[in-house]
Amino acid sequence: MSVSVGDRLGPYEVLAPLGAGGMGEVYRARDSKLKREVALKVLPDLFASDPERMARFQREAEVLAALNHPNIAAIYGLEANALVMELVEGENLTGPLPIETAIAYAHQIAEALEYAHEKGIIHRDLKPANVKITAEGVVKVLDFGLAKAIADPGPASDPASSPTLTLGATRMGVIMGTAAYMSPEQASGKTRFPTR
Repeated sequence: MSVSVGDRLGPYEVLAPLGAGGMGEVYRARDSKLKREVALKVLPDLFASDPERMARFQREAEVLAALNHPNIAAIYGLEANALVMELVEGENLTGPLPIETAIAYAHQIAEALEYAHEKGIIHRDLKPANVKITAEGVVKVLDFGLAKAIADPGPASDPASSPTLTLGATRMGVIMGTAAYMSPEQASGKTRFPTR
């Protein structure tokens, strides 16, 4: 689905682009019903025309909806080919930090991941770009687009449990996540993720 500033998706008016990645584009939008700003994650046209990817996008929405934690960006709903999510204002986790600050942020990230793990979900793409710090110093973990349910019987790199990749990716040897932030075990695709 191609979206431009000024377009409407249901009650949401697109205000500005926020970013883009392999799984979609993210826009700032205004919810005309609830009078608040939100983030819209819109699937690219190539994905939106593929029923298998759309089913996985629906799964991402379901995964996110199961997570209700102060350090995880919330999902508000699903509109056409877009996830409606909490708009997190702040900076990505980049650059050096004072040790006390780094420890405080790491604690909040660990709390978010522990909660997700308790719900049976692992992130699979945790990196500085997927962590935002609000003006109040609250950490928000973003982008569970590659999330995997721990109880899934498949190997760790099985795209069948990823929301937006096709099963054909298995045959192509796709590895989930961002290489610079993967453990060697994750990058090899040969081991399962631990539940703790």
